[in-house]
Amino acid sequence: MQIFVVHMIQFFAKYKFFGIVLAILSVIIIFSIYSVLKPTPRLDIHQPAGFNAELVDSTIQHVKKYHKIADFNLTNQNGISITQDTYKDKIYVADFFFTTCQTICPIMTDNMGYIQEKLKNDREIMLLSHSVTPEIDSVPQLKRYALEKGVDDQKWNLVTGDRKQIYTLARKSYLAVKDYPDIEQYGMIHTENFVLVDKKKRIRGIYDGTNLEEIESLLKDIEILKKEQ
Repeated sequence: MQIFVVHMIQFFAKYKFFGIVLAILSVIIIFSIYSVLKPTPRLDIHQPAGFNAELVDSTIQHVKKYHKIADFNLTNQNGISITQDTYKDKIYVADFFFTTCQTICPIMTDNMGYIQEKLKNDREIMLLSHSVTPEIDSVPQLKRYALEKGVDDQKWNLVTGDRKQIYTLARKSYLAVKDYPDIEQYGMIHTENFVLVDKKKRIRGIYDGTNLEEIESLLKDIEILKKEQ
């Protein structure tokens, strides 16, 4: 028995290095197979046909593919023209608000500020907030609001402009406001939605901008989108 044990010890001592190499290779092979079999997370590309009809203009409710954010030309808190070129090769989060809102807007703005803070050093990500009362939210008014809320001018644009253009963007591009029968009298009824837009101007996610849990989901989805693009 002792002779057998001695031979076993000698055998393992002789092939110790081989065993270690074999163990390492086994781990690498198992990990590689797992990586191949595990699907890479991807975000859906949202189309008007899949949205709540209340949030989609009737002219595009049938659209099932190729939906993108339309070109725009608006003015930010510094009086600078903001267009699609401003967001070229950027992932961005968009919403609709107004500075005098006392209900959901302050919460939404605070949560957009939270996103700004979390991603302050990430130049790939930007933010875009559209005023739904542009006749009230002039450039000076937006600037006061931006200073009050700690807006980073390099990352986050608060924009105003032609009301018809903003409404059309909201209804036909971002799918982020509800229709109202007397739009000229009452203006837009905006939602709490934050819209995640990819570098190809496609909608990749919709989140409740008043819900911090959904904001955390948005931040995770941004990381998924960055790896995808």
